[in-house]
Amino acid sequence: MSEQTTPDPIADGRQVHDTVVAGGVAIFKADVGYAIVGHTEPAIRRIYEAKQRSFSKPCGMFGSYDMFLEVVEIDARARDFVHAVIFDHHLPISIVAPFRADHPLFRSIAPFVIANASKAGTMDILMNAGPTHDEIARRALETLKPVFGSSANRSLTGSKFHFRDIESEVVAATTLALDRGASKYSNARGLGSSIIDLRSFRPVRIGIVFDELRAVAKKHFQIEIPAQVDPV
Repeated sequence: MSEQTTPDPIADGRQVHDTVVAGGVAIFKADVGYAIVGHTEPAIRRIYEAKQRSFSKPCGMFGSYDMFLEVVEIDARARDFVHAVIFDHHLPISIVAPFRADHPLFRSIAPFVIANASKAGTMDILMNAGPTHDEIARRALETLKPVFGSSANRSLTGSKFHFRDIESEVVAATTLALDRGASKYSNARGLGSSIIDLRSFRPVRIGIVFDELRAVAKKHFQIEIPAQVDPV
């Protein structure tokens, strides 16, 4: 574990990206909770094992609006919605949408990683989740070395907003673990980021700032995002 008296979130982002590109696993603080991330097949396998996560559940990519514009194939209304969420309302969002598997960003990624970071031609991308997350995403696009992962917790136990609450087995799987205090959107229910499927504007997961996302969609785009996830 690494601690600093005065943490630099941008330096943290660079350190996390360097660590995972070198094959390691890292934990860092995002606004939506602590995250565990990797880049290589062994790292992603280690994350799934530590979380006791089923391989039937894809992990996500840690991205940015610039990355979204390059790799996601979606209509203009959906792009404008994401732009409004991030730049006009300054909210975090995870989206699910079709992606360009042939984009250079994915050229060096192991097939196993792509298979476990996508589903039926779509990918989950987290955006605008704090300065460390955003620096990781910026570096990922700049170097064409993307970062994948999920919340730093045992599966089905809820997101963790303080480093001390992350299970020891999850921390033990890392090469780098950064304790940076409380996450911005800490909540007692353990809610992670809200996930919206941009093809249908239906929620995949109801989480942080969900009501605000619904309000943006309705006010500016006359889109009614349902208040409930479709039953499986």
